[in-house]
Amino acid sequence: MRILLVEDDPELGDGLTIGLRQAGFAVDWVRDGNAADHALQAEIFDLVVLDLGLPRLSGMDVLTRARGRGQAMPILILTARDATGDKVSGLDAGADDYLVKPIDLDELTARIRALTRRSAGRADPLLTHGDLVVDPAAHSVTLAGQTVELSSREFSLLQMLLESAGRVLTRSQLEQSMYGWRDEPDSNALEVHIHHLRKKLGSDLIRTLRGVGYTIAK
Repeated sequence: MRILLVEDDPELGDGLTIGLRQAGFAVDWVRDGNAADHALQAEIFDLVVLDLGLPRLSGMDVLTRARGRGQAMPILILTARDATGDKVSGLDAGADDYLVKPIDLDELTARIRALTRRSAGRADPLLTHGDLVVDPAAHSVTLAGQTVELSSREFSLLQMLLESAGRVLTRSQLEQSMYGWRDEPDSNALEVHIHHLRKKLGSDLIRTLRGVGYTIAK
């Protein structure tokens, strides 16, 4: 899952970037509103964590421009503004959640997972497919009750495919969600991860549609 973090405080931004990456997310961090607006027009993100008090362009302007373009990804406002009016304005402008600083990283990641479930129309926190069970909160995978060890990239790829079960995801869609700006994946990295998942979870779990992409049957 790829997150755009918009935060102008260098210490907080650095800490959140490290913490979210350790939680398994691909994170791109920008420090002003203009950079955020340009990034949202040029790239695809699964979720945005957005400060309001930004230089060059306010967080509210970033939010309203994104919604005005019809961009529907979840947007979580993370700000020091704790007045009820600010919360109401942010949520009414299209934000999906509102957190006041200082924040606990565990709470932030839990809210990100909840927003992801909601945007996918899913209530159950677990992803299941037959006897395969994926727990995004615990970052764990079991197959027929047995724990399966996956790398961070393998886990992220499996989660994306399960969340989109029944749909075909293109190579570009998968790579954009798995890798941020700082990552330079090898040309065959995706195929290597798919190979490892099939070896660990069964060769018939992930289907390849040549020239189109990959899917897990619903």
